[in-house]
Amino acid sequence: MYGRILGFIIWAIFGCFMVGMGISAFFSKKAVGFWANIKTFPVNDVRGYNHATGKLFIVYGIVFVVLGMPLLSGQNTPYILLSVLGVMIETIVTMAIYSLSITKRYREK
Repeated sequence: MYGRILGFIIWAIFGCFMVGMGISAFFSKKAVGFWANIKTFPVNDVRGYNHATGKLFIVYGIVFVVLGMPLLSGQNTPYILLSVLGVMIETIVTMAIYSLSITKRYREK
């Protein structure tokens, strides 16, 4: 019983970390980076870019926590596969939204 709750708490902490990154990005004055160890491209509207990226991080974190709910039901349930596959799909969709939508909209021309 305690293992399930502890597992979900750890999962939720990572989701809350993503929400915190989104809130930080939302209020940042400089353009925030999405990819690790890569400089941000020249942005034409820093505030709009940061708001879009911040919202993306916040939604990612919330969906991440929701996808962790099957951890509360135990490790022998087939729903844990839903969590793992859901996070994989969520991550790919998030990268696609950033690359295809946010980057094209806010890249300085």
